[in-house]
This record gives sequence, C-alpha cells and structure tokens, in this order.
Amino acid sequence: MPMWRSPKFLLFAVAMSGLLAAGCSGAIRSNEDPEPTPVRTLAPDETIVDGVIITPHAQRAISSFSTNGWDTDFTRHTVPYDEIFSGGPPKDGIPAINKPMFVSFVESDKWLDPKEPVAIAQHNGEAKAYPLQILIWHEIVNDVIGGEPVTITFCPLCNTTIAFRRTFEGQVLDFGTTGNLRFSDLVMYDRQTESWWQQATGESIIGTHAGKELEFFLSSVVSYEDFKASFTSGLVLSRDTGYDRAYGNNPYGGYDTDSGPFLFRGNVDSRLEPMERVVTIDLNGEAVAYPFAKLAEARAINDTVGGQPVVVLFKAGTKSALDKVSIADSRDVGSGVAFDPSVDGRVLTFKPDGERFVDEQTGSTWNIAGKATSGPLEGNQLDPIVHGNNFWFSWAVFKPETRLYGVS
Repeated sequence: MPMWRSPKFLLFAVAMSGLLAAGCSGAIRSNEDPEPTPVRTLAPDETIVDGVIITPHAQRAISSFSTNGWDTDFTRHTVPYDEIFSGGPPKDGIPAINKPMFVSFVESDKWLDPKEPVAIAQHNGEAKAYPLQILIWHEIVNDVIGGEPVTITFCPLCNTTIAFRRTFEGQVLDFGTTGNLRFSDLVMYDRQTESWWQQATGESIIGTHAGKELEFFLSSVVSYEDFKASFTSGLVLSRDTGYDRAYGNNPYGGYDTDSGPFLFRGNVDSRLEPMERVVTIDLNGEAVAYPFAKLAEARAINDTVGGQPVVVLFKAGTKSALDKVSIADSRDVGSGVAFDPSVDGRVLTFKPDGERFVDEQTGSTWNIAGKATSGPLEGNQLDPIVHGNNFWFSWAVFKPETRLYGVS
C-alpha cells in the first residue's frame, strides 16, 4: 500500500490539519560528524546553503528540513543531520504556551474528567497540573513553579511527558517547537540562542549549546482525581490559552492502539512491542524500563537502579490521551510513578493494599503520590525520582542499553 494511503499517514494528516500546521519544505544539509563542527575551509565538492556546509552525503539526503527563518549556528551539531526531518508544522506552528493561566478545582471540574491524565509538578509548596488534553495541542508550557522557571513538555508521537528547569548557565530560556522530529521525538528550540534540543534526552543537538544538557525537573503523570486528592490546594492549567483549540479532543485518535509508531526512522528494540508503555529511570549510569503490563500485575516493584533503591508504584484509573478522539472516552491505561523508598535513612519495602500501598517495615499506608496517609509514618512524603512514562520504542532508541524489568 502506498504510504500516503496508509491509515497512519491519514491519521497524521488529519492531526496536522487539526493542529492548523502549515507544511514545510526546503533545503538543509550538513555532514554526518557526530561532534560539533567548527568553521573550516570548504573542500572542492562542498557548498554552503543558508550558512550550512553541504557535503556530498548530505546532498543525497536533501529532503530533511529547512533552515529558512532560523538564527541558529548550524555549523555545530552532535547528531547526523539526516536523522532530523520536518514533521509538517513550521517553526512555532504548534504554539507553546508562554503566559499560562491557572484555575481552581471548582473551575476545572467543569471540563476535566476525573480520570483524564495530567502532568504534575511541584516546588516550594506550589503544585500544578497540566492536563494532557491541553498539552497535546501545544507540546510546551513555559512556566514558573514555586519561583522556579520550568518548561513542561509533551511529545504525542512518543507519549513522552518531561519537565526541565529553564535556568541554564545563568540565563532563563524560553522554549518553542521547531516543527522537526528525530526518531519521532519533539525537537525544541530556545528563543535566546535558537539552539535545538531533543525533548526525550534534554540534550542540545544543534546550535550554540550543542552537546550540553538541560536539568530535568521532577514531574509525573497521574489522573486528575489523584492530583486533587493529593494536592488539595493545587492549581490546574486553564483552557484560556489565547488559542482556539478543541481541548478535550485527541487529534491523534487511535494512535496508541495502532501497530507501531509513525514518522519513526530508527531501530526498533524487539524485546517489547513498540507502543508498549513503560516507566523509565536513568540513574548513575544505569537505565531501566518497567513495562506497564508488569506494573499492573505487581502494583509495587522494589528495585535498585545504579546502586540506588527505588520503588515504582502503579495505579489503575488514568485514561490514555492518545486513544479515542474524546480523551474522556478513552481506555484506562493506569499511571506509574517512581520514588526513593528511604525515610529517615531507612529503606522501606512496599506492597499493594487495595488502591493504596503499605510498607512492610511499619505498616503505614501510602497513596500513589508517595504520601503516607495513615500509620506510624503518616504525613511523611517519599522523594520522587526523575522518571518518564514513554512508549517503548521512543525510550529504547535513545537508551538501547536499557535493562528491561521482568523481560529476559
């Protein structure tokens, strides 16, 4: 079947139309050197297009993406240029939210289903929820939480929700979408230097900051009702974004039930199905992925990653943002979160107890947010560990050395 007639192609075409994104074409190309490339004398068979050195190899990959309208140092890059290509929208064609507004539960209850997924982050006593029904249309929110400048990001094609600190080398960065992808993953840019950043890893892959990395900010994805139960004074990102979008609808309807990823050019790790959801942790040089299927069975997995004890908790009751056209009507996929299980220097071991969890050392009861709700440790809060909820293909392509929990 021709690609343009495939269900996935039609799905993506509809999504791009719904996102009001214009098409992109043009010429880019540079060499395949994985290290930042300094300005140098051109060889006889090289040319410069839009300030980019064009090698014979790059000329054979002339359809990747455009440099028009960019003030980016394209002589510096850490990945081959032929791994990057246009996803359809132009620069900022999917608009980031730069002045987010927030509402109380009284207001968000009117339009947010209790089991819809929300990305949550907290700092200095302030907790905020970012509904994926809004993030799916914008992909980036530049915000400040408890005085800390952060950016909350969501790549629908990879189901990857990640938060980063925006303060970088003494400067607060603002992020937008390039309209380009690498291994189906969002390529962001900062507006201060127009360097390009890989969302999945936080690494700058092109421009002034090439080779440097953003600092991750703790975040997780849970249901709206679980956020409300855990953070009674929490705030919710408002639908009043300044844009007219069909919030509540999923422009990628049926994507996570399809046979594989779209716009993916990379190796697929066959240890799991590409679209299997996993909780991922990368600590002290060791990367581990916990399949949702294993988590749903165990509910609590006590493990060690990079020499550090961790516990991964799972709770049913969170809907997919990438299933039905109406997110509120989508299927339950659950949510997985990761914590340091240590309290006052003692490592706790957890097991499920109904919808909650119990530690074997004290018998205290804990919720999915890692807070003790009863027992000797009532009121204690586990420290979250930086983790992600990903489709397997999107994690494995960046971390092929990953240990896959429970799969030989």
